[in-house]
Amino acid sequence: MSNPFAGKWTYRSFLNNPALTGGAPDKLAALLFAEGVWTVEDTADGTFAGELGFGSNAVMDLKGVITRAHDGLPDHVHIVGSGRPGTSTQDYFYDYDGVLTEHWPNGVNQVPAITGSVIRVKPHDGASAGLVASFIAVKAS
Repeated sequence: MSNPFAGKWTYRSFLNNPALTGGAPDKLAALLFAEGVWTVEDTADGTFAGELGFGSNAVMDLKGVITRAHDGLPDHVHIVGSGRPGTSTQDYFYDYDGVLTEHWPNGVNQVPAITGSVIRVKPHDGASAGLVASFIAVKAS
């Protein structure tokens, strides 16, 4: 694979609320901003192409630029996510910025992950622009 981000990933984003939850399941669940499946094409030219699906009739198209690892920095991606016309996401517009997490030489059963942040660029469904959340995408296949 020439694209280090290619494949299917389980995507979750979380509200950036610093309050401790004490492990309470309802408080932890309230931090979840979005969850879906990120599917990324194996592009060879430094571009990122894919989709983020949140279930039936809720898909965003993803386009971006990949900066390969260099000078001790990990693989990096910057993505523009646009709601797909004719779906419930058609008014969505988000930017994503993420990196592949460190591969630990002594890690046990480590699964590749992408960590980063996402910003709502345009308002939709009564929610204003500007909300920033953190995300993690864990490689599923």
